[in-house]
Amino acid sequence: MLKKHKHVLENINKVFFMILGAVLASIGLEIFLIPNNIIDGGMTGISIMASYLTKVQLGIFIFIFNLPFVIIGYKQIGKTFAISTIFSVICFSIGVTLLHPIPGITQDILLATIFGGIILGVGVGLIIRNGGSLDGTEIVAIILDKRSAFSIGEIVMFFNLFILGSSGFIFGWDRAMYSLIAYFIAFKTIDITVQGLDESKAVIIVSDKNKDISEAIIDRLGRGLTFLEGKGAYSGNETNVIYVVLSRLEIAKLKNIVNGFDEDALITITSVEGSGKKYRKKAIH
Repeated sequence: MLKKHKHVLENINKVFFMILGAVLASIGLEIFLIPNNIIDGGMTGISIMASYLTKVQLGIFIFIFNLPFVIIGYKQIGKTFAISTIFSVICFSIGVTLLHPIPGITQDILLATIFGGIILGVGVGLIIRNGGSLDGTEIVAIILDKRSAFSIGEIVMFFNLFILGSSGFIFGWDRAMYSLIAYFIAFKTIDITVQGLDESKAVIIVSDKNKDISEAIIDRLGRGLTFLEGKGAYSGNETNVIYVVLSRLEIAKLKNIVNGFDEDALITITSVEGSGKKYRKKAIH
């Protein structure tokens, strides 16, 4: 019963943040970008150009253009993803329709580009973080990624460069260039929103002083760690390799700890997504 109750609360939480994400994405578009003829990439960008040329409500095009890709996503990716995506797209379509009569908050093209890109990126990031999507090109990219040598990011980038470049024929080439800037800002903001500012880093440390280093990490950083069994290929000596997950803000302190015991230690650092109670930082007494 408790597990079921927790599952319901998690779903309510996801729905709330998907709605919030759709609202923020709508604000970024309708209050900042669209009044200054700046577009987003993907199906949203195509929808903006179609709406501008036909004078039909933007929300209608966003829903119609994304619907076929959601159906494909349902068959190829999964039911949960498709439901989350169609829900997010519907909320987004309603949001841009309701906000359309409201005039833009600024006519300064640079401010509109920066703030529009940031707000749009946060909105899209919240939706992605909670299992949905606002753009059909991402679904196509996920499917094509399995059948081509290109990554999802490369496929999405190709689509968006073509779409954003095409906007130059409609809104002018200066607006197309501002659209590229807004897209880049939104793209980076999405990464930050999805991963969080406190990005996790996995660190592997190879040192003969592994016992002293591990004790110092536990004592001074309050982090648990794992010993991996290792063996030098050249020396043949067996040793314990330290594996620990930290926030990026703790990396500098970790390096100081390691260098304090062994300046010749090998440290490798990679970005990871950390979760679970064992990952959480322990209190330092």
